[in-house]
Amino acid sequence: QVQLVESGGGLVQAGDSLRLSCAASGRAVSLDIMGWFRQAPGKEREFVAAIRWIGLTFYADSVKGRFTISRDQTNDSVYLQMNSLKPEDTAVYYCATAARPSSYDRALAYDYWGQGTQVTVSS
Repeated sequence: QVQLVESGGGLVQAGDSLRLSCAASGRAVSLDIMGWFRQAPGKEREFVAAIRWIGLTFYADSVKGRFTISRDQTNDSVYLQMNSLKPEDTAVYYCATAARPSSYDRALAYDYWGQGTQVTVSS
């Protein structure tokens, strides 16, 4: 079983930056990928970014050039640096991971999820 704990959310103004963190614990299997998803009220959960442990990164078109995902293998953590935030980035952000994902941008491909952290961007 794997536990994921996110932190770093908050209320910011448009144009500001935030850095989300996600720490994995109880790791019993080798995790291949860690990703970030978000869900706004009334909308489906959507892919934001992902990183494989070999270093490959993937981003949704809506965040390319503004968000950066990184990881620290020494402490099983992943980070999401969010710059130039927009009101449409407002959502609950979830960290997720999988050992053998069938894809990187589908929520169903991930096995473990964190509880989420709220990000609110005011205009």
